[in-house]
Amino acid sequence: MLTLNQLDELLHKSACDYEIIRHNEPILKTEDADKYFDSSKAAPAFIIKTENGFVALIVSAQNGKIDFKKTGSNIGFATFRLADRLDVKRATGYETGSVPLIGHNLPCFIDKKLLDFDYVYGGTGDSLHTLKINPENIVSLLDGKTVEISKKEVV
Repeated sequence: MLTLNQLDELLHKSACDYEIIRHNEPILKTEDADKYFDSSKAAPAFIIKTENGFVALIVSAQNGKIDFKKTGSNIGFATFRLADRLDVKRATGYETGSVPLIGHNLPCFIDKKLLDFDYVYGGTGDSLHTLKINPENIVSLLDGKTVEISKKEVV
């Protein structure tokens, strides 16, 4: 687990293009995010349970509902589902909803759509701070694999 200062130091030493944005209250929904940044560029980090353990999946908020089963199958996993709160805490040290983009120490899959943006916004591990970062920096720092995300069919 990284503290906010450790995250800042890591990003600075890695010459990342980033900013840590402070807010007065936690961001719990889109309306909260819109007060501080363009929520269409949000990049939540989901912790996924697979047959090989846990992985992080960083996606574009523009995807809407994600078809986790199909996305997992496309990446090569037979089991690919959201981890429960206890597993998230156990795997990352962070509470659900506060998992940072950088610092969770899990293998990472990153939505290709995020590379269309100059910057994306995501967690820092601190509910009162958001990370604004160039998505290429996420890929390089995490040695992440970019993937296509499958959306759920709306019936």
